[in-house]
Order: sequence, then structure tokens, then C-alpha cells
Amino acid sequence: MTVIADSADVSAEAVIGDGSKIWHLAQVRENASLGANCIIGRGAYIGSGVVLGDNCKVQNYALVYEPATLGRGVFIGPAVVLTNDTYPRAIAPDGSLKSAHDWTPVGVTIHDGASIGARAVCVAPVTIGRWATVAAGAVVTKDVPDFALVAGVPARRIRWVGKAGVPLVEQGDLWVCPETGDRYIEDNETLREAE
Repeated sequence: MTVIADSADVSAEAVIGDGSKIWHLAQVRENASLGANCIIGRGAYIGSGVVLGDNCKVQNYALVYEPATLGRGVFIGPAVVLTNDTYPRAIAPDGSLKSAHDWTPVGVTIHDGASIGARAVCVAPVTIGRWATVAAGAVVTKDVPDFALVAGVPARRIRWVGKAGVPLVEQGDLWVCPETGDRYIEDNETLREAE
């Protein structure tokens, strides 16, 4: 059952998946598409044309600007910002006010299972890989590989994480999740699941 709080501002042109919940003061703009069972927290903003896969969580006061695309099971922490303007300016060089037609929005792409920690900023255009984790407060300016844990300003990879979000432990030629026992292989600064 879909739930939309009375104080939420949801465009009639948005597509809201079955079982999704949109809480107080959240705004979902026209042509946004939310998959099934998504949760949009208090005061969150989902921009025009943004796409969320099934089972995404966008926490309180997060700002997801168009044309962001989130895969399935993506977590967006409180007060996260996904930007959309590489060279922002309020005015043109001649001093005139810029309009929506004076720039081309670029998006952040976040793949399945990834998590973005509280108050992190992802500066478009960047891609966050599958099951990656962006630490709270990080500023992401470069693509993040699958299973990477990045932190800092600018964000850099500091560890590898598995699907459980727990840092992996190196065991010989493999990386192992202490939570699930899943095994991974590192190759040329990337990580993949072992067969």
C-alpha cells in the first residue's frame, strides 16, 4: 500500500511505485519515477525526471537533483546532496539572470545496493558503483568503483566493502566479508565477486 503524507508535495505527473512511502514535507517533482517500496523521508527533494529503482531509501532532507538515476536498493542518507550543475552560476557573464535554458543539467548515477552517508555530496557527473559506500561528509568528485568505501574531501577509496556494508578482510589472494563469508577478488583497483 502506497502512503503519501498530507503535507508532501507530489506531482500528479510523478510515477510512484506500489508500497512506496513519502513522508511529511517531501517533494517529488513531475516525471520523477519511484520504484516499488521506496521510502522518501521528511523534507527530501526528488527532482523532475529522477529515477529510483525498487527498495530505495532517501532519508530526511536529502536533495536528489535531476537527472539522477538510482538503481535498486540504494540508500541516500540524511541531508545528502546529489548535484546537477558542473559550473553553477546565477547570472550569465553579461550580468543577466540565467534561466533553465542557459545550462544543461548533468546527473549522478548510483548503481544497485550502494549507500551514500549523511551529509555527503556527490558532484555531478559521477557514477557510484554497485554496493559501494560513500562515508558521511565525503565529497565525491570522481567515479567510485563497485564495492569501494570512499571517504574524505575529496573522497578517496580507503577500504573495500561487501554487500553487507562491512569492511572486507584480506585473506591471501581474496577479500572476505566477515559478516557473510562472501569472497571477492581484487584486480587492477577493482573488486569483483569470486566465482
